[in-house]
Amino acid sequence: MAVVRSVLFNVVAFVLTGVMGVGALPIRWFMPAQALPYAKLWSRLVLWLFRTICGVRVSVSGLEHLPSSGAALIASQHQSAFDTLVWMLLLPRPCYVMKGELTRIPLLGPMLVLTGMMPVERAAGARALRLLLQGTDKAVADQRQIIIFPEGTRTMPGEHVALKPGIAAMSNHTGLPVIPVATNSGQFWGRNAFVKRSGVLHVCIGPAIGPAKRAVLLDEIEKSWRTLEEHAGL
Repeated sequence: MAVVRSVLFNVVAFVLTGVMGVGALPIRWFMPAQALPYAKLWSRLVLWLFRTICGVRVSVSGLEHLPSSGAALIASQHQSAFDTLVWMLLLPRPCYVMKGELTRIPLLGPMLVLTGMMPVERAAGARALRLLLQGTDKAVADQRQIIIFPEGTRTMPGEHVALKPGIAAMSNHTGLPVIPVATNSGQFWGRNAFVKRSGVLHVCIGPAIGPAKRAVLLDEIEKSWRTLEEHAGL
C-alpha cells in the first residue's frame, strides 16, 4: 500500500509542480508581489497531498515560540524535503537559506529569487559568509523569518553531524536569538527515498536561545534538539 500511495503522490505532486511552475510566469512578469503567496499556495497543496495520499498526520508543538510577525532566526533539523515546505505554512514571511544552485533550476529558480529566499554559494569560502550576512541584513530589514538548516544537508533520523557556524554568525551579527526545531520527518519522507511512510510526523519548536559565542550557541542548539526529541519521543 505504501508503494501505491507513494507512486500516486509523486505523480500528482510532479504534475502540480509543473502546472504551477508554468502558472508562475505571469506572476514573475506582471505581479512579482504575489510570488510569496503563490509559493505558499504551492507548498500548502503539496503538503496536503502528502498528508492525504500518504496517510501522514503532522503534529506541530511549540507554536507559541514562533513570532506572529517581525524578524526571527530558526535553526531546524533537516531530514526531508518536507522541512523545506512546512515553514511556508507556519510563518507569515519565511525566508529559507538555501543552496545557490537551486536558483538555476528552470521555472523554480527565478521564483525562489523573487520570493526573497537567501541563496548561498557554499563553495565561495569566506565570501559566502559575507554574502550570508548581507542577505541576513536584508531579510531582517524586510521583517522576514529566516530558516536555516545548520546541519548543512539532509541527515538520517538519529544521525548527528557537526553544525555549520553560519547560524552563530547570523545570530551574533543581528543580535537575534535562535529558535531551535527538531523533527522526525525523515521517517516518513526520507532523503532520496521514493516510498513515503504513514504515521505521525512531529515538528517540535523550542524556546529561543542566544545570542552567544559560536561554540556555546552551537552546543546549545544541539542540546535543545536533543531535549525536544526526548520530550516528543523521537
